[in-house]
Amino acid sequence: MSKYEAVIGLEVHVELSTETKIFCGCPAKFGGEPNSHVCPVCLGLPGALPVLNRKVLEYAIRAGVALNGHIAETSKFDRKNYFYPDLPKGYQISQYDKPIVEKGWLEIETSEGVKRIGITRLHMEEDAGKLVHQGAANLSGSTYSLVDLNRAGVPLCEIVSDPDMRTPEEARLYMQELRNILVTIGITDGKMEEGSLRCDVNVSLRPVGTEAFGTRTELKNMNSFRAVQKALEYEIERQAKVLDEGGRVVQETRTWSEERGVTLSMRSKEEAHDYRYFPDPDLSDLVIPREVVERVRAKLPELPAARRTRYQEVVGLPAYDAGVLTDNLDLARYFDEAIEGSPNPKAIANWLMGDVAAYLNANKLALAELPVKPAQLRKLVELIDADVISGKIAKSLVGEMLKSGKDPEALVQEMGLTQISDDSAIVEAIRAVLAAHPSQVAEYQAGKVKVIGYLVGQVMRQTQGRAKPDAVNRLMAEELASFKA
Repeated sequence: MSKYEAVIGLEVHVELSTETKIFCGCPAKFGGEPNSHVCPVCLGLPGALPVLNRKVLEYAIRAGVALNGHIAETSKFDRKNYFYPDLPKGYQISQYDKPIVEKGWLEIETSEGVKRIGITRLHMEEDAGKLVHQGAANLSGSTYSLVDLNRAGVPLCEIVSDPDMRTPEEARLYMQELRNILVTIGITDGKMEEGSLRCDVNVSLRPVGTEAFGTRTELKNMNSFRAVQKALEYEIERQAKVLDEGGRVVQETRTWSEERGVTLSMRSKEEAHDYRYFPDPDLSDLVIPREVVERVRAKLPELPAARRTRYQEVVGLPAYDAGVLTDNLDLARYFDEAIEGSPNPKAIANWLMGDVAAYLNANKLALAELPVKPAQLRKLVELIDADVISGKIAKSLVGEMLKSGKDPEALVQEMGLTQISDDSAIVEAIRAVLAAHPSQVAEYQAGKVKVIGYLVGQVMRQTQGRAKPDAVNRLMAEELASFKA
């Protein structure tokens, strides 16, 4: 066991799904021709005045309520001053000492049980532009860089956790749960590959049993759950090695190299006083009436934790299934529609997590592109439960459904797949098989009873899997017994 304990806190930048930017009417959508979504306001040109997008404030309140936070009665915007090439006006409009949300929390389900992670604050701010490096994938090795300011002014919420996490796994689970909540309440698309969710991780070590924090490093711009866990695993090991060798961990900002599997030093860490915050003189203080907060609270949808509980306690799914379905909002919505009126939701969950998920992955499709509607999947399960088709036939049938989007009943008729339940038809097939396999019948009569499995398999093959398996087993035993007599 390590003699050190990790202390981990996350700062997550969430890009909000508004139509327009936070302080102007420019489109906030991802991509577009470089510098085509810009105006004097988001560029900070002289004389341009920002006006707060009301939707951003509503989304921030919604997130704060969903994260069990205290929504401030008054709040304000500040200027965070620093120079960077993708921030031409030299400051970012953010919030400093009066954020919109403080003191929230969420819960994660770890291998050792449920753990509550505190949320220090949530504040609104504008995004900066981005640099496009030429001649290399990143700054290192590039010959020159271009500036694209389409992203400048896109609305963000920054969510800062308490330093409550102790392992890389907990950090990953926190990030996943946070994303699920924010996507569920509809304030972001959560697309980490497009930068809609980015994460900075603060980590330090201290001797087990002590309270004082060690010197922390910040891992910048993690954009996947895997990166968060891998980078933390490396950084914890690196800091432990430094301490074991009598060295001193330097407070700095580091970056994660996915290719090399290491963290690398970027720069010394700035403190708040380095940014020379002051209230933005162009934006009025915010006053948030309590009735607005309660109105937002009343409209919140079912959150992931409540959905997991419902799936287990009401629907009857095991915890694993409830977790898998809840981790994907589209999948959960599809499942909810599919189980309406169904007495067998577990079977529907199995098909969704099995054949359907495999088909989507193999064909790189989103659930929205699936031709099979929830009611059709429910009907497939009903046909199995009613013994119209066997599970084996259903396996081949669902493949056709996923390709064509046709109703399972229509395909059963079209493909002649109705299950044979009539005993006389099954006996006829059994007798034909026994007549064609006299040596196996003789082996059975000689006491080699396991050969019955082979004979049953021949019947299933002859009937193209349409015979009811339990009936075949029962009738085969009866027919062999009569042969023996």
